[in-house]
Amino acid sequence: MFESVFEEFCIINQTQKNMKEYLSAPLPFVGQKRMFAQKFIEVLKEYPDNSIFVDLFGGSGLLSHITKREKPNARVIYNDYDNYRLRLENIDRTNALLTDLRKLTIDCPRKKIIPKPIRELILNRIHQEEMTGFVDYITISSSLLFSMKYCMSLDELQKESFYNNIRKQNYFSCSDYLTGLEITSCDYNELFKKYENVPNVVFLVDPPYLSTEVGTYRMNWKLSDYLDVLSVLVNKSFIYFTSNKSSIIELCCWMGNHPDIGNPFKNANKAEFNARMNYNSTYTDIMLYQKE
Repeated sequence: MFESVFEEFCIINQTQKNMKEYLSAPLPFVGQKRMFAQKFIEVLKEYPDNSIFVDLFGGSGLLSHITKREKPNARVIYNDYDNYRLRLENIDRTNALLTDLRKLTIDCPRKKIIPKPIRELILNRIHQEEMTGFVDYITISSSLLFSMKYCMSLDELQKESFYNNIRKQNYFSCSDYLTGLEITSCDYNELFKKYENVPNVVFLVDPPYLSTEVGTYRMNWKLSDYLDVLSVLVNKSFIYFTSNKSSIIELCCWMGNHPDIGNPFKNANKAEFNARMNYNSTYTDIMLYQKE
């Protein structure tokens, strides 16, 4: 399913200056804004052409890319914290590996589980690639696992059942995808502080969504981390992304309506219990208590 969805939205426009404009990221990435691309282009028209756009959570670079194509005279700073560049630089290697995986699974029905003997051959081929260079585990796992499920290492892959979802076509070469961007890689707070007092700055704020899978991001966030992001929005120009799963907007509205309550758990005690749902899923029950 992921393959067909990704291919459907792998759209390339031609800008007025005949430069390619990608409306989806060239390689899979959780949280890329391909579904928002057209609306995002419309929203960008609200901001001056000489703005400085700072993409605090650069992710796949799609927002930065579209911004630079739509606003060629603007400075666009792309925070490539997850090193998406490395994956782009190795598209040829990824395509070669996928070609070999197609050969190994030629007799396996599409969308069905891959038999264990073939699975072992696939793992051996991936291990061979890892020993000689780079493996884009996000892209490779998107061809072997269920839709929107990814692995970040060979160890993670070895724990999974494989399905023949292998992409039928190679990924496009995209050497121009990041053209014109100023690329950095740092914590979003560090980048924000660098530009917070710069005139004409617009912050693109697309953090990993609360209550959604963030396993492919190089970060381990708590609720307080998501709330800390809101501080960069105060009295600034911004474009902020969230989802209805996060309830961030609802929480902010409630806080705005109850400004005097503060933290009811400030003086409470806390007890925790680690619970296990199954062999690979755990959670922590928390009890807060206070006696006046």
